[in-house]
Amino acid sequence: MKTSTTRFTLSALSLAIMGLAQSGSADTLRLLTWGGYAPENVIDMFEAETGHTVEVTKSNNEEMIAKLRATGGGGFDLAQPSQDRIAGPQMEFGIYKPIDVSKLDQSLFIPSMLSATMANTTVDGAVYGVPHVWGTSGLVLNTAMAGSVKDYTDLCNDDVAGKVSYRLKRPTLIGFAFAMGMDPFAAYGDEAAYTEMMGKVEEKLISCKANVKAYWGGGDELMGLMRSGEAVASMAWDTGGWKLNADNPDITFVAPASGALGWIDTFVLPAKGKADDAAYAWINFVMQPKIAAMITEAAGNFTASKGADEFASADLKARYQASFPPEAVDNIKWYPPVPAGLEAIEGGVLDRVKAAN
Repeated sequence: MKTSTTRFTLSALSLAIMGLAQSGSADTLRLLTWGGYAPENVIDMFEAETGHTVEVTKSNNEEMIAKLRATGGGGFDLAQPSQDRIAGPQMEFGIYKPIDVSKLDQSLFIPSMLSATMANTTVDGAVYGVPHVWGTSGLVLNTAMAGSVKDYTDLCNDDVAGKVSYRLKRPTLIGFAFAMGMDPFAAYGDEAAYTEMMGKVEEKLISCKANVKAYWGGGDELMGLMRSGEAVASMAWDTGGWKLNADNPDITFVAPASGALGWIDTFVLPAKGKADDAAYAWINFVMQPKIAAMITEAAGNFTASKGADEFASADLKARYQASFPPEAVDNIKWYPPVPAGLEAIEGGVLDRVKAAN
């Protein structure tokens, strides 16, 4: 009896010491991310397992870059911009710091996606980003009412006049360029050629501006337009189409004839982050297949976690397969890194399209 009591006391003492050590080294992770990428159930599990706490700020690419530029890379410990928003902003503004890949469990990542993202986010020999969530943008259509729409430029067709919606953002410029038979990514390194190309896209967007019911700014706005029938054809993310399909089988995501635009949202360390250990712990935690599947359930997109698709819901897998037959997957146009200064050209185009009568 005495021996059992002693063992119990020692075990309790050990646990107490471990708890003190854990709390003493615990940090608050200030996470700048997208909606759905840090669901509450995942945060609760992470905090219970590691002792770290998580503060989430939801954002998008433009806002992330703006926030980090304003602080010189301060205010956050981990951010999640798309992989094409890393090399350029880093060279121009120095808002990130290199990732120590030795602190990551690389076996958790899909190897090809990890190597491609690391290559695309390498600046002066240092890696600045690793992959997390990926997906595509293309067409979300009411197939019963927009059967003629097969590509981005078909949004200008007469039979969908006044019932079209898309964002005035760079994916619209890129998509229209591909649909017009041009290759904007090939022109990234030639400012003059890119400017000329964007000029042609500008003319096209202005010429079919009357077709646009509304330029949507957020996912909820687009959902409302499509559900009400005010819009029957749009440019949007695949997950938006799949969510709408659950309510109305006529509405779904369609990969455009010229190719869906593929993106990867990453993990990056802001230059002045103060909780690197918590950041690495979060990455390794959420890339576990079962945890990654929980994020897929919340965000609707698949992740770069190896084997996580085995835990995805049957409905999501079915919608994905319907939208992406093998030839559509092979035709995805993956965003390369954006060269410094390119977005200024695009911003001017978008401003002029918005202001045009």
